[in-house]
Amino acid sequence: MIRNYIIIFYLLLLGAVFAQNQKPNIVLIMCDDMGYSDLGSYGGEVQTPHIDSLAKDGVKFSNFKNTGRCCPSRASLLTGRHQHAVGLGWMTAVDEHRPGYRGQITHKIPTIAEVLKAKGYSTYMSGKWHVTVDGAWKPKGSQANGSYPRQRGFDEFYGTMSGGGNFYKPKSLYRNEQLITTYEKDYYYTDAITENALDFIKNHDFQKSFFLYLAHYAPHRPLQAPKKRVDQCRERYEVGYDKLLEERFNRLKDLGLLKQTEQMPLQISEYKGKKRPSWDSLSDELKESWVKEMATYAAMIEIMDDGIGEIIQELKSRGDFENTCFIFLSDNGATNEGGQISQLAADLSNTPFRSYKARTFMGGISSPLIFHYPKMKNKGIRTGQAHIIDMLPTCLDVAGIEYPKEFRKETIAPLDGISLLPLIKNEAWPQRDFFFEHQTSCAIISNGWKLVRMSSTRDWELYNLKEDPFEQINSAKNNPEKVMSLEKKWQEWGEKNNVLPLNPKGLSWNERVKKYTELNSDQHGRD
Repeated sequence: MIRNYIIIFYLLLLGAVFAQNQKPNIVLIMCDDMGYSDLGSYGGEVQTPHIDSLAKDGVKFSNFKNTGRCCPSRASLLTGRHQHAVGLGWMTAVDEHRPGYRGQITHKIPTIAEVLKAKGYSTYMSGKWHVTVDGAWKPKGSQANGSYPRQRGFDEFYGTMSGGGNFYKPKSLYRNEQLITTYEKDYYYTDAITENALDFIKNHDFQKSFFLYLAHYAPHRPLQAPKKRVDQCRERYEVGYDKLLEERFNRLKDLGLLKQTEQMPLQISEYKGKKRPSWDSLSDELKESWVKEMATYAAMIEIMDDGIGEIIQELKSRGDFENTCFIFLSDNGATNEGGQISQLAADLSNTPFRSYKARTFMGGISSPLIFHYPKMKNKGIRTGQAHIIDMLPTCLDVAGIEYPKEFRKETIAPLDGISLLPLIKNEAWPQRDFFFEHQTSCAIISNGWKLVRMSSTRDWELYNLKEDPFEQINSAKNNPEKVMSLEKKWQEWGEKNNVLPLNPKGLSWNERVKKYTELNSDQHGRD
């Protein structure tokens, strides 16, 4: 009997030592097309208690930037580099056979899953992939092009390969290499993403650490959610966007995400020089359309939050929550795709910033970022600048892993991004220049200034972000030397990162796809 007790004691001691030395699990969560101020912890009226709990007990970033669009942001998140530098300068719609525009991430640079897997992590993904040329995502066989999730470091995969689709019958849906074409009666993509992520965790061997990339499709269009959930959100939006904009702006100040001295911006630029129409000026029909849109949008986010809560609870029940780092962000700002009502909805979601997804004004490139890791015990708001290229190096730093100097027997350059852990710990943080380009909408943020243009056919605009963080007062005419110096910096970055030449002026989406498909019959994104 005594011998048995001794064995049990040593087994428990061995387990405790193992748990103490085990590398942390990492859950990297990215939602799709959600604005800066939608979460409750970022001033919104959307009810997100589980995400907010991570924010309350962790670190919130007030000045985090993305690339402005879905798949470019995914490319940067997965590789720690500017999207053009890894082949995804535009979209997955076409392989242009130009280095920065191959329509998928290059096989010459490792993904975060490949780096972590090489160091002993189990790697899982549930959700939207969207970094392979459309239609070229064969998971195996002679037509496979090497850009399938399981070919890029993930042990298990459930999700969609393309960028859009129906939430009740999503297209290009796979579980590992198996294409899914039939759906249960009550199937809903957001719930399925959660269910498969939970399945990965429940079947995980906890003697190893895991990395979970939870790439939610919500609240990307089409706006779809169960009627019961939509109805639960309707009442809060019936007061209209004028009141809600003011309430969000004030909560952002109360939360410390904005300075108390800031004034609500007019955001007139997107309305052709006119002020945003007041809520009372809308017809009853337009008001109803807006309420329905926002209620559906909010329901989609809340269902996603429910699922994140289930994952948190599962890890707590296993006693592994304390050893898990959660990171939450959105891939870009809210979109105005869909007309006037959608634009008025996106204005609320992107409060306090100007413009929308696919543009490089602040509304397109700003999103929440939450970091929660109980063992670090850091809390509060960080105002230092951060970028989506910093996600990979931050995860590696959390795991205590160095980025490789070689991949596929080839030497690779250092990362574009840097670890955010010093900023999280309130240590010294460097001043960096940030660069942006999408569909010829270009920008640079440098030392408190921002140079930005809507497209290559429009003039550069200049903003002093210290005095004008919401991009309201264009000072380009009064500061021609500053415009020239920042434009030069942007050009140098563009040349270095395969950004140039830009897409020909005035070419629409369909025209661009048609042009490069006709020029290049091989549409497989292979290097």
